[in-house]
Amino acid sequence: MGITEIAGLILLGVAIVIAYFAWRRIRLLREGGVHVALRSVFDDRGRGWHLGVGHYRGDSFAWFRVLSLGSGPDQLISRDGLEIDARREPTGPEAYAMPAGAIVLRCRSGSGEVEIAMGPDALTGFLSWLESAPPGRSIPWAS
Repeated sequence: MGITEIAGLILLGVAIVIAYFAWRRIRLLREGGVHVALRSVFDDRGRGWHLGVGHYRGDSFAWFRVLSLGSGPDQLISRDGLEIDARREPTGPEAYAMPAGAIVLRCRSGSGEVEIAMGPDALTGFLSWLESAPPGRSIPWAS
């Protein structure tokens, strides 16, 4: 087997992986997903953000990383006990990794802290989902 055949196979493999990522993202968005960036390790230099697609699944917000070969969600955020600690605009270095016009929410739950960045429409949907908890649950808000 020559170098050109090996290079061709490598390029074919890369094209298949790229096509899979594109197909997966389109499928997740068509199933009612929203563009969301998420990070669970906080870094003042804007690192640690990962683009993904979020889905509402009853009392859980399922987050799927865009560049992942897995079929299941990469993170599940339960509505029960979820608190929004702060809301802010993205800083300069981190704005590149977020949807356009994004707002960053710092959230805390029993499973730890996470920051979620989403555009205005997705933010409205997220806050509505959070407020629509069944009766008897308190939803703590930060200003």
